[in-house]
Amino acid sequence: MYEDGTALLTIGALARLTGIPVKTIRNWSDQDLLPPAARTPAGYRLYGPGAPARLEIVRSLRDLGIGLAAIRSVLHRERTVAETAAQWADALDAQIRTLQLQRAVLRAVAARGSAAEELPNMTELARLSARERRRIITDFVEDALDGVHAPAYRSGLLAAVPDLPDDPTAEQIGAWTELAALVREPELRAALRRLAEYSARTGPVAGEAHAAGETDADPAGREQDAVRVAELMRLRGEEAVTAGLAPDSPAAEPVVAELVAAWLPTQAGIADPPAEDGPQARGRLLEQLETAAEPAVERYWQLLCTVTGRPVPPRWDTAGAWTAAALRAHPRPYELDRSAFDGTDPDRVMHAYVQVTRDVGALVAAVRPEDLDLPTPCAGWSVRQLLDHMVWENLMATSIAEDAPRGDHAADHLGDDHRAAFADSVRAALSAFTGSGMLHRTYGPYEAPGAMIVQQVVVELLAHGWDLARATGAPTGLAPEAAEETLAAARRIYGAAPRTEGSSFALERPAPPGAGAADRLAAYLGRDPV
Repeated sequence: MYEDGTALLTIGALARLTGIPVKTIRNWSDQDLLPPAARTPAGYRLYGPGAPARLEIVRSLRDLGIGLAAIRSVLHRERTVAETAAQWADALDAQIRTLQLQRAVLRAVAARGSAAEELPNMTELARLSARERRRIITDFVEDALDGVHAPAYRSGLLAAVPDLPDDPTAEQIGAWTELAALVREPELRAALRRLAEYSARTGPVAGEAHAAGETDADPAGREQDAVRVAELMRLRGEEAVTAGLAPDSPAAEPVVAELVAAWLPTQAGIADPPAEDGPQARGRLLEQLETAAEPAVERYWQLLCTVTGRPVPPRWDTAGAWTAAALRAHPRPYELDRSAFDGTDPDRVMHAYVQVTRDVGALVAAVRPEDLDLPTPCAGWSVRQLLDHMVWENLMATSIAEDAPRGDHAADHLGDDHRAAFADSVRAALSAFTGSGMLHRTYGPYEAPGAMIVQQVVVELLAHGWDLARATGAPTGLAPEAAEETLAAARRIYGAAPRTEGSSFALERPAPPGAGAADRLAAYLGRDPV
């Protein structure tokens, strides 16, 4: 209260009453937010009894980030509090989006380990509007497909736009940055053009379905059927790889037949559609798979899904490679010869496994570190890769016996000690074979005897043991007590297996007179025993 007893407050008293610094009150007063009610004879400001409440309003609006000019409009009743709040909320939304974008860019830079030179480009790409991002993709698609008449394929590409959310994650910013770089790559443009040209050659023919007495008024349904079949192929291919089913083995034929049967209905309406499973159908499906095997295009769709927050499609490379190899190995249908499942004596199989792993284990133990890079008769495999595969064979059979098939075929199973890795895998396999009842059970949809699965492992280990002996200069006469039976088993199991390009086995080679059983096994499986 002023000293003359009036109800006016000095600026110091007002500061003590409200907790707002004198300097701040003076500034707000100068901005016409808190006009003084009077002045002392010396010129000092005095404020009326409503000043504390007015200051609280100003302070609250400032705490919400509202500017002084907007607050002045409210206090002077030029705008309502509601109107001002809505305006500033919109402004805050824009600021928040900017900050979220900045945070996502910084997180992406940190996660990707980006160099300083990449930062301006990432920031610029992240700031693009939705229309600008769409234009990048549209221009890319139109340029890649220029002159190709594939309207359905073009429409599908143009419909997939890279819409970033308002609050993108670092992963989405990183995916958009990679996608923007990918669409400038000639490899992707060429791959998309190849797919479009294939679509133009083999796509649905107008009126074809109606000429066949069908109604094809549901292209979306046809697309869904194609997606369903693709998913079936992916599942069956991955199951086969996980189960260690070679694409050129006789047991792969029923899988191929199932996939072709599911695929045939999706071809109605195309030019010259195959009517039934046979060489034409399998050749057409193989052509489609080989045409679609474009890693750059697969990456394009993965990035688009990541940018937009949609589920990323499962990788197709493993299943696609298996299915294509199985189609090449089985160009025409044939009945699975179940006689290959007969005549397997569990006791003899275990005896052969012990004999083969004993002799092959001795070879593995003699491999020196400097030998690991030596080439082997298995094309493209070094000694180390060969040993890793042999360990995998043991581990895979063990996992089947334990009803938990492994899926880590491409992992490193050898580690730093190849001798210990092989010995441990043999011990684990022996324990699983005898402790799980595997030798007297059947496995998989074709009820393959467990004893035959173990026998396949014996064939693999003896054949690859022969490869190892040749690579290291050791004698090849391995496991003479079991080699003859193993050769007979290989002929029974793989006798119907096609010997085609991409097969597990090359054409049988002649064995020299007097060759031992292991040498003859190698020759039967396509090695040169001379």
